[in-house]
Amino acid sequence: MNNPKILIIDDEPQIRKLLQINLESNDYKVFEAGTAKEGILLAARYTPDLILLDIGLPDKNGHQVLQELRQWFNNPILILSVQDNEADIVSALDNGATDYLTKPFRTGELLARIRSAIRNSQNTDNNAILTTGDISIDFVARIIKVREHIIKLTSTEYELLFLLARNEGKVLTHHYLLRKVWGPSFQLETQYLRVFIGNLRKKIEANPNHPKHIITESGIGYRFQ
Repeated sequence: MNNPKILIIDDEPQIRKLLQINLESNDYKVFEAGTAKEGILLAARYTPDLILLDIGLPDKNGHQVLQELRQWFNNPILILSVQDNEADIVSALDNGATDYLTKPFRTGELLARIRSAIRNSQNTDNNAILTTGDISIDFVARIIKVREHIIKLTSTEYELLFLLARNEGKVLTHHYLLRKVWGPSFQLETQYLRVFIGNLRKKIEANPNHPKHIITESGIGYRFQ
């Protein structure tokens, strides 16, 4: 199997160098760009398995670059930014970012997010069964097993879990989940979503107060892992 290709779009040479060293030592093939224009050209030329995109680029806002890339680029895009406010993070995720890390970040966490994003992007809808830890989800038969016991879910709980599990490792925003499961008129009903997440955790988590699978991204949304 060929080494996964990663494109770094970041205007800071020292950050690009640090990322290159760490990524290449973990068997990734790395391409670099210091501007949005160069990054878009390299993305089109090499079709990387994942893009690391900085929001603060000198020639174009990273959110705009993300929107342009998402018109044709379907592989994961992981945002790296010094901005850690919720509005920026939610905007990036709603515009198609796979994940978001604020600088400075821990190398181990970055590598784990990259592995998860690439692995999940290679899973297609033909994969009928997802098994992770003590949970098994049969997407065709609509059967959920936790520690080999079948779990009864309501139709709404199942749709919510289905959406989270199909996007394993990716942060899904409150607005996205509410829009997809309940419809556009529910996009602001975050308390409503919180109740259903709580019910799901009671049914699938060994300890709902310390969940291992449905993880809260504070102020932003949820991630299934």
